Formats: sequence, C-alpha cells, structure tokens
Amino acid sequence: MYTSKSFTKFCSSATLLLLFCTGFTFAQSSNTYSVKSWFGPPAPTFSPVVAADHHITFRLKARHASDVKLLFGEWNIKPQTMTKDTAGIWSITINPVEPGIYSYVFTVDGVQTLDPVNPVTKIGTQLYSSIVEVSGNTPRFDEVQNIPHGTLQIHRYLSTPLKQLRGLYVYLPPQYYNQPTTSFPVLYLRHGGGDNESSWTQAAGRADVILENLIAAKKAVPMIIVMTNGLTDGSWAGGSNTKGLKDLDEELTTDVIPLIEKTYRVKKGRESRAITGLSMGGGQAFVIGLRNLDKFAWIGEFSAGLLSDKDFNADEYAPNVVNSTLNQKLKLLWIGIGKDDPRYPGHLDLVAMLNKRNIHNEFLAIPGGHEWTVWRIELAGFMQKLFK
Repeated sequence: MYTSKSFTKFCSSATLLLLFCTGFTFAQSSNTYSVKSWFGPPAPTFSPVVAADHHITFRLKARHASDVKLLFGEWNIKPQTMTKDTAGIWSITINPVEPGIYSYVFTVDGVQTLDPVNPVTKIGTQLYSSIVEVSGNTPRFDEVQNIPHGTLQIHRYLSTPLKQLRGLYVYLPPQYYNQPTTSFPVLYLRHGGGDNESSWTQAAGRADVILENLIAAKKAVPMIIVMTNGLTDGSWAGGSNTKGLKDLDEELTTDVIPLIEKTYRVKKGRESRAITGLSMGGGQAFVIGLRNLDKFAWIGEFSAGLLSDKDFNADEYAPNVVNSTLNQKLKLLWIGIGKDDPRYPGHLDLVAMLNKRNIHNEFLAIPGGHEWTVWRIELAGFMQKLFK
C-alpha cells in the first residue's frame, strides 16, 4: 500500500524520467526509399518481340561474347548469326512466320543457352528450349481462347511394379463441374522419351487447350485426360524394352486406372477408355492398348520409334492379337507421323502390315519432323474421333 511519503518519492522518480526523455534529441532521418518508380509504364519487351507482321526479334545481353547465334525451331534447324551493338546486346530479326508455337535457343561462343528474359520454356527431363508464340487473326486450334476452361489436378501414387512414388496429371473438362451428375470417358495420354507427366500440358503440348477448343467448337466429346510418367529408369530404353513395357502395363492397369475410377466420375467400360501417346509413349500406347483390349476400344500412336524399327514384329509384343478380329474389338486404331521424321518409312511399313492383315486403321501423315507441331495436330485429329 502506498504511503504519502512513498507516493511523493514515486512521483519524483517519474518526473526525472520524463525530463530525461524529453531532453533526448533523435537523429534526423536519412530515409531515401521511394516507390514512385513502381507506378510508371512497364518496360518494353526485350526478347522475343513479335511484330504485327509476324517478324520476330530476339535479343541477348552478352557483352564479352565473340559469337552468338539463334537456333530457331525444332526440326531442320539452321543457326543464324546475330549482331552486337555498342552496348553488348546481340540481336536478330527473322522473317515472318506462320502463327504457331516455336522453340528456340541461343549459342554463345558455342555454348547453348536459353533466353534468360523469357520464362516460357519447353521442359521435360531437362530444360530444352525457350518458346515464343505467334497469334493469328483467327485463334489457332492450340491457342488459349476465351471459352470455358477446365482444371488440372496432380496426384501421387505408389507404383506396384516399380515400388516407388510416381506422379500423374489429370485434366477435367469444364463440363465436369457444370454437369455434376454426369460421368465422363477417359483418354490415357502418354509422353515421349525426353518428357514427363507434365509435358502434354506445358507450353509445347497444350493437350488441355486443344481439347477445350474442340469441345467449344462441338468437335470433340468432353473427356477426362490422364497423363502418367512413362519412364521407368530415366531412359528411352527403360520405357520401351520388354521389362519396361510389362511394368508400365501393370502400373496402368493395377494402380492408375483404379485410382482414376475411384477418384473421379468416369465411365468404366472399355468403350469409354482410349490410349495414345507420342514417340516412346506412342509405342507404349500401341502395345499396352493391344494387350488390354478388355480395357481399351480406342488406340492411337504418334511417331513411335519402336514401331518404326525395321525389325519390329507386332506379334512378339501382342501375340495372337494383330489380326482381322481387331476390327470387331476396336473402335479406332490411329497411326500418325510427320513426313520428315526418319521414322516415316517405318510407319509406312506398319500401315502396310495392318492393311495386309485387313486391320482397319486411320493413318495421318503430315508435313513436319519429330516435333510438337506434328503431335498437337495428331492429338487434335485423334480426339475428334473418340467416344462417338
């Protein structure tokens, strides 16, 4: 309890503290920080710059380099020499190109590099290239448009044959949420040897965009797309040899399909499942599909090296299957290839074999090499045939 004497002592101490604080002088602030520059107009694009007439200008800062070249495209690439200005900026403007998605890289004194100011890249098992997109007056079939859009989901699961956690991507069309009581057919879509489960939905693949555009144009049935990892040991061989194909077959049928059918509203009959893929994944889709005709009624492949090999024997991979009885079991067998691809002659042999055995197939050979330009077109054609 305070006494009169103690209260007087407390007040005297407080008065001294107050006098001390008020007598202290703070140093003048030297803060020069400002956000005014944040509100100016954005800086112009440095590289790449797409002009209205579809010329493209590429630039790279490399003051100390002595030789810089542009490698534009995915197939039959011809290096183009760039020129340096007094600020050490190398540049080149290429001739107009058709609307599309293009890959490019630079070489700096012989060392390949991506465009450091362009975040859009082609990736898979490694970073491959930078990407530039050229729009046209009419939106392309593989260009994002102002239409209803679906969603992408990612899952992890334990692979029974590989005994490791694996990833897969699932694309759900906009109708999946707009029609909550509807079940949907499923396309199992496989990637190539240098890619992974995300590649078909990256800037180069655009499977989700292609399907959305087709659905909006009423050219394709709304479907779910499932994209798994087709590599077993990180190599093309591991995804194409006898053991690899056996493991991937078991993984798809034992782990993936049950997971999808437990998680999503899907139609479960074989007539509501399709499988296709590009390159390594095309070989996988062809073989796994033929081995599981009780599960798939729609099979396709694009540019598969395995099927193009001069020693390929379909009967070794799918015994007692590749005969005219396929016509009663399959709704579609699709074969696709670029005419400039070294696999093209092998695909002609494959189609000739199928025709000789009176097996119905649809063969689409288009200009282009072993590249995404071809595979996007092939996928669009394949999708328009499915589940009808």
